[in-house]
Amino acid sequence: MGNKAAPRIGITIGDLNGIGVEVIMKTFIDKRVLEMCTPIIYGSSKALSYHRNIFQMEEFKYNIVSSVEDARAGAVNVVNCWDEPVPLKIGQPDRTLGQYAMRSLKAAAYDVVQGRIQAVVTAPVNKSHLCTDSKVFYGQTEFFSEACGGRNSMMFLVSADLKVGLVTNHIPISAVSAALSQELILKKLQIMNTALQEDFLLQRPKIAVLALNPHAGDEGLIGSEDDDIVGPAVKQAKENGLLVFGPYAADGFFGSGTHRQFDAILSMYHDQGLVPFKALSFGHGVNVTCGLPIVRTSPDHGTAYNIAGKNVANPDSFREAVYMAIDIYRNRQSFQDMRENRVLKVELKDDDNKATSDVSLSDDA
Repeated sequence: MGNKAAPRIGITIGDLNGIGVEVIMKTFIDKRVLEMCTPIIYGSSKALSYHRNIFQMEEFKYNIVSSVEDARAGAVNVVNCWDEPVPLKIGQPDRTLGQYAMRSLKAAAYDVVQGRIQAVVTAPVNKSHLCTDSKVFYGQTEFFSEACGGRNSMMFLVSADLKVGLVTNHIPISAVSAALSQELILKKLQIMNTALQEDFLLQRPKIAVLALNPHAGDEGLIGSEDDDIVGPAVKQAKENGLLVFGPYAADGFFGSGTHRQFDAILSMYHDQGLVPFKALSFGHGVNVTCGLPIVRTSPDHGTAYNIAGKNVANPDSFREAVYMAIDIYRNRQSFQDMRENRVLKVELKDDDNKATSDVSLSDDA
């Protein structure tokens, strides 16, 4: 069983024909990673065995468990979410595999919400394969937000030198403008600020906000959203006590290196934030879902069918996602400890003042 020093980290298996299983195995074949956490893969030992044979990774060992309570520290553990063999053609999209990726996601989400594991790291999925006739699957960020009761969350891309959050996630460009509101931007800024404080232990984070339109709208010449929505949201966030600046025109902001002056950046839509992030940090970035009571991270890449099965997939981003899940879990514990200590000091100070006041009253009497 994992201990406090080695938290239990749930690993979803992702698309079985993509590179997910390969980067999972390459990450946990390193014994040093097993000293930092107790990984629990939600998937299938048969599928793992198939991939292990394909990549000739006989040294990748795992322990099959019926529940996370049986997970063994210092080892890779596997919870079988299905028993039947699944025909695989690695590198080829297969819609039928969506149901298995969903079984893995549901099992891991249940355990992390119940507190049985301390964090989840998700392997890449093909979103269209997880859609059904009755439900659209927009992404794993939205899935975990729903699993936490529909909580507001934020997609946050993080690397050693850059942190970029999104106001809108997986929606068409044509829908972005209508989706924006001052209230939504304020919510995302608060989520980002809280995450920077609690998950990354930055006391007073400095946040930049990107404009929606080219040149921040050129005073309404190229759209009014920045003057009517984004700018007022920044002003209100400042009045709420946050260190927020902008809105900045996105092209010049990154081109001039201004992004280096901030702890994090809030972008209005997916590609506005992810294009510069991946240009500067691809392969080393981590996707963090902020604003939830649980910890969830993922690598910054997709299923990569074009290289799946060729044993060339780079595990760096997945490994970083595991490390970041561990760090965020521990940082949240440290933040809570610091907050409790501050409360205790205030209570002790109040008690001292009360005692002094009692003595003074007694002397006056």
